[in-house]
This record gives sequence, C-alpha cells and structure tokens, in this order.
Amino acid sequence: MWLINTTSGVLTEFDNEDPPYYAILSHRWGAKEQEQTFKEYRKGLKQDTPGHYKILKLREIALTDGYEWVWVDSACIDKRSSAELSEAINSMFTWYRNAGKCYALLSDVDNTDEEGWKSSEWWSRGWTLQELLAPADVTFLDTHWELIGTKTYYARAIWIITGIPESVLLDRVSYLHWTVAQKLSWAAGRRTKRIEDRAYSLLGLFHINMPLLYGEGHKAFRRLQIEILQKYSDESILAWQTPLSLVNVPHEIWSLACIQTTLVLGRGGCRQSSELKIPRGQQAGASSFAPTLTG
Repeated sequence: MWLINTTSGVLTEFDNEDPPYYAILSHRWGAKEQEQTFKEYRKGLKQDTPGHYKILKLREIALTDGYEWVWVDSACIDKRSSAELSEAINSMFTWYRNAGKCYALLSDVDNTDEEGWKSSEWWSRGWTLQELLAPADVTFLDTHWELIGTKTYYARAIWIITGIPESVLLDRVSYLHWTVAQKLSWAAGRRTKRIEDRAYSLLGLFHINMPLLYGEGHKAFRRLQIEILQKYSDESILAWQTPLSLVNVPHEIWSLACIQTTLVLGRGGCRQSSELKIPRGQQAGASSFAPTLTG
C-alpha cells in the first residue's frame, strides 16, 4: 500500500497489514491528462494539473486534521503493473474501511447552493458506493474544498438519494446483514467508465476476491454472480425472472441490465420500479421487465 506523506509529499510503500494512520480521498476522475499518475507523481511531472492540485489540497486538509499520511487512487496505485492493480482493487474496500477519515470531493458542487450536493455526479458512480459504505467517517467537500457535511449528519438525505438505509449509514446495523439482492439494489443505476468495473467495484461489498480480466466485458458480472453463489447461502440473487423477450440474450447481459435498473426497497423486500436497460447493441425485442424479487 502506497501512501503520501502530508508534510513532505513523499510517496512511501507500507505493508498492507500494518499501515500507519491515514486519511483517504474519494473523488471522480477528470480527463486522463488532468490526473497525476503514480509514475508522474514520483517523477514530479504534471504539477500544473488539476490532479496535482487535488493531491496538494488533500495533503493540506488532512494535515490540518492531524493525519501524517494520505491515499488517493490516482497517484497511489501503479497501474502499469497488472498485479498491483489487481491487488489494489481487491483490497480497496478494506483500505477505505481502515482509513481514519474519508474526504469525499464533490467537484461539481458549489457550496453556495445548499441543496446542490444532492444532485452531484458522485452519487451515480459505481466506485463511490464502497467509498460511501466502507469508512466510518465520510466528510463531504465541495469544489472549493469547503465543508458540506458528513455521512452521519446527512444520513437521512443520503438514504433518500441512494436507497441505503439510515441504520447502515449510521453503522447501527452492518451492511453484512442485508440480502445479496438488497445490496445489489444499492448499486442500481450507478455507472463506471469500464463495463468490467460494474462488477469489480462490488467485490469489497461482498468480501470477494477474484482476478481482473479487463476486456471480458459483461462476463465480469457473470463471474461475480458465481462467486457470490459459492460464498453465500443467500439465493436472493436468483430471484430474477427472465422476460420472454430476452430468452435469447446471454445471461450475463440481461442480469447486468437488471442491476442497472432502479430497485426500490420496500417493507417486503425489493421490487422493480423501472424498465430493463439493455446495453447498447444488445437490444432484443421489447425492453419491459417484470422480475419477482421477494428479497
């Protein structure tokens, strides 16, 4: 695990099992050329980019809060190494859970609009689900790095935005006590740049480790389903009923499409509240969908 010293800015590697006390950043990536990678940070390149400024501000605010070390995915993972990238993605939920504080940067929010944070793109990204759930302390910041509030303070509003129960957000009831289908419902409607990341971003939520195979497309979600079925006796993941219009569509396509729809948690479990969204180029017949989720 690589961490950046808040005082010196030096990038240092630590044992995953015994890292020093650190803070962590949750953010949405900008354009590739705007972010500072592991190699670029170590070589002192691209210091005039928004990505470098982001690291400087993280160091500054974390140091003020008493942290000597910080972690940010853009500069603390050497993505040139497939082995390191795989280890990082499989460990990321744990890294967020073990952080003393998570700063969630809502870069598209100006705090002058008191309600604007509720419509941030941050809430719709796949990776930010674990970044919201794993840390006990999540502090939201606007584009100027000014305080918006915390996960605890805004638990009720976050429940309305995400469907994640207040009891989970307040850490009164562990997310582990919820069914597979209910946890998948929290990921409904979230997006990732890579198709495979829709599955990989859920590994930590289900405490699953599996190799990353970028290029496998929708098969990644199929593999995730198999791993879930092997690990848990909870079969709520099988509660989907395939519509007749999709009988010739590969299972990994329609099952992923099911997760992309909006699931609403009700007293009796989960119920479907929108139409099936089939990935572009995979449409087959009508798109209406009627699952039987009793969760």
